[in-house]
Amino acid sequence: MTVLGSSDLDVFPLGLGGNTFGWTSDKDTSFAVLDAYVAGGGNLIDTADSYSAWVPGHAGGESETIIGEWTAARGNRDSVIIATKVSRHPRFRGLSRANVLAAADASLARLRTGHIDLYYAHYDDPDVPVAEAAGAFSELQRAGKIRHVGLSNYTAPRLREWLAVAAAEGFAPPVALQPHYNLVERASYEASLAPVAAEFGLGVLPYYALASGFLTGKYRGAADHTGAARQPGAARYLTPTGLAVLAALDMVAADRGVVPATVALAWLRARPQVVAPLASARTVDQLPALLASATLELSSDEMETLDKASAA
Repeated sequence: MTVLGSSDLDVFPLGLGGNTFGWTSDKDTSFAVLDAYVAGGGNLIDTADSYSAWVPGHAGGESETIIGEWTAARGNRDSVIIATKVSRHPRFRGLSRANVLAAADASLARLRTGHIDLYYAHYDDPDVPVAEAAGAFSELQRAGKIRHVGLSNYTAPRLREWLAVAAAEGFAPPVALQPHYNLVERASYEASLAPVAAEFGLGVLPYYALASGFLTGKYRGAADHTGAARQPGAARYLTPTGLAVLAALDMVAADRGVVPATVALAWLRARPQVVAPLASARTVDQLPALLASATLELSSDEMETLDKASAA
């Protein structure tokens, strides 16, 4: 377990993404995935109130509902860390004070819990002053409805502004940052956000840690994407650099007797400030490769091989 930033949360070094729950994983499959993740030592479940509003006929909150049903059925709420997010649910868009407070109550009801361990501003809201959004999160903390604050999809200047407001107003500062970061998406995070995370001791939990499935090695040509649920996301990495990264992953994975996804997640976990990459499993069969990354320690030579390939 690793302490998340300046919080009191001890998290497993791989977070389980809940975006598939109620979407590509039905309730029974979602329960099985959650059971297997916890059995493998995991304790960090990451979701959002908007999952899976993009599916025809869905309203948003489907993932939270399944997680709430699972913790109620298993009686294990106190042994897992639940992270969720606000700003993208169709009924609760943005970060105005009234919206954040109402969205949090709706998430608490779906999750069947009295508190959220880590509550993120999912996306910045340029129409709402940072002081108003940060103040709303602080209200929720004082009320005991959330334990800690995280920010996702923020620019470095807006992240600094939130931190400055928190310091000036006496709000508890954010402890976590959730950026888009992986072996084929490095430049934006490393150039601007990483220095802020290091300066303020933020725990980093990257999403799209496997680049929409590309870093599993499953997608190596246009034909591999036909009919794939994440085809547009993975297909864009079919570049010389992307293919060089896959070749490097193949080499390291073969040497270690694991699969490329395990290596890709282990590389990410070894990066400065990264506490736990986030990855989703649509089925239980996909979990072992993800869980194996939590204990795979790459050598400096292996890290260098992957660094060079991803910087090509």
